[in-house]
Amino acid sequence: MKRIKNIFLTFILAVASVSCVSKLAYTEPDLQLPEKFQYTATADTASIANLEWKQFFNDPILQDLIEKGIKNNYDLQIALKQVASSQEKLKQAKFLQYPDVGFAVSAQISKPSENSMNGKSLNSFLGQSHVEDYNAAFNLSWEADIWGKIKNQQEVSRMQYLQTYEATKAVQTQVVAAIAQGYYNLLMLDKQIQIAKANLELSTNTLSITEKMWQSGDTTSLGVQQATAQKQSTELLITQLEQNIAIQENALSILVGENPTKINRTIEMSDTSLPQNISAGLPAAMVSRRPDVRQQELVLLESNSIVGIAQANMYPALKITANGGVNSFKFDNWFQIPASLFGSVLGGITQPIFQKRQLKTDLNVAKIQREKNVLAFRQSVLNAVGEVSDAMVSNESLKVQEQKATEQVATLKNGIKSAEMLYKGGMANYLEVITAQGNSLQAELNLASVKRQRLSSIVDLYRALGGGWK
Repeated sequence: MKRIKNIFLTFILAVASVSCVSKLAYTEPDLQLPEKFQYTATADTASIANLEWKQFFNDPILQDLIEKGIKNNYDLQIALKQVASSQEKLKQAKFLQYPDVGFAVSAQISKPSENSMNGKSLNSFLGQSHVEDYNAAFNLSWEADIWGKIKNQQEVSRMQYLQTYEATKAVQTQVVAAIAQGYYNLLMLDKQIQIAKANLELSTNTLSITEKMWQSGDTTSLGVQQATAQKQSTELLITQLEQNIAIQENALSILVGENPTKINRTIEMSDTSLPQNISAGLPAAMVSRRPDVRQQELVLLESNSIVGIAQANMYPALKITANGGVNSFKFDNWFQIPASLFGSVLGGITQPIFQKRQLKTDLNVAKIQREKNVLAFRQSVLNAVGEVSDAMVSNESLKVQEQKATEQVATLKNGIKSAEMLYKGGMANYLEVITAQGNSLQAELNLASVKRQRLSSIVDLYRALGGGWK
């Protein structure tokens, strides 16, 4: 046993003296990032994405909805389970450098033919016609990581775990943004139904005046019909808005992982506030902060390690196997120590010679996959920069649109007052009053929509920059 131990230690020392890790160096692709985002005056290092979502959204009700979403949203929970699964694989990968050890117990009885050489020998030497063999042994197998194959396999597991972690962060940014968008859409619908109900009151008053004028002969029945149709259109709009509110409440409830229910609101859309200093920061910082872009870079790093594994498979492999235990041809002295002890150690180097081009093909395919992942990484960065630019131009444009829409609403509201006064004085007809009311209604509905779009553009910018996972 001492000699076997010395041989085993000699192999370990020999492997330790030649082992090295041949992990391929990773060079980040040239992403050709701009110095600053389009539609920004200066390259500011600050970014709204650095704010935690509780700092970015200061509405308590919205904060409560987001809190529930992060805790209960099923897409997010599924992503977290994927992280847990990858974490288990990562734990297992840490043991790849250790040997495989097994224990086996076996018993065998064989009876050769009495006319065979073995049969006659048994009768002559043992005085019996069968032979027994009892074996209990530990088996060990270990491959030296000379070329870094095992290190690269561990690196692959680590990259896959980090990918699931970044994917979870990406899902959270989407969930946070979707909840905020749904909430602001709900506030817009509240505002629109408020506008519609106020317009319904105007339409009811106009109809009442028109009916009195018809009864006095100052207008025709067509005027009554037109005023009635205007009132009915507003009633139909209110019904549609009520339907949209219920559907939006249901969608928001599902987003936060609850059964469809009413969503309490204590503020109006005009009372909402988001950070006024909309700073995007630097494109380079966005790349390192945005989870989906970071995930794509990790895919590239994983493919780099896979190339290393494919390359190592083409080199010689040093494997050591050993086994030892107790063996006997009689059951009653099977565990008699030290007579029944046995052991063996085998070390060997194997070099693949001809594998039907499989190894070379695997290496070439791995390199091509790495090149594809370089392109995918660049594309993800380009898409991210594009999303940021889109959100910024939308926000700037919607600022102007909101100002113009506000001015239009003020003008058309004054127009309603003028039309009603002229109508009562007989200087305008019913069509002018109805038209003024219809135009004012559409303008107010449009203003509410523009305000919601502007809020959405700021949320989009926050998400596009990588905000929402902190």
